[in-house]
Amino acid sequence: MMQAISTPNAPAAIGPYSQAIRIGSMVYAAGQIALDATSGKLVGDDASSQTEKVLENLGEILHVAGSSLYHLVKTTVYLQDLTDFPAVNEVYARHVGSPPPARSTVEVSKLPLGALVEIEAVAIVP
Repeated sequence: MMQAISTPNAPAAIGPYSQAIRIGSMVYAAGQIALDATSGKLVGDDASSQTEKVLENLGEILHVAGSSLYHLVKTTVYLQDLTDFPAVNEVYARHVGSPPPARSTVEVSKLPLGALVEIEAVAIVP
């Protein structure tokens, strides 16, 4: 059975989608950008600071679903500029468990609200 996951501690969905969906012991989190949950404003002016906020938002969503960043199995990272890859990796490595999840990283021409980083994730519920 599908369960929509929602928390006020992460940005509300800005369209017809859920912050995450839990099915059994799996959680599928929608892509997150560096939005402040209260103001709805983009925070951080570089890829490192935005990645911190993105992972904070993902962590809040996963927590409500009964999981965490340490239980990620797959992520997709979207970067507005692939030259930010090393900076994003540095922050990302500090937040994910071991072994790190499988991951794809792609450069895109634009992200919502001019964000530099967006990350979507799949995690297990231990």
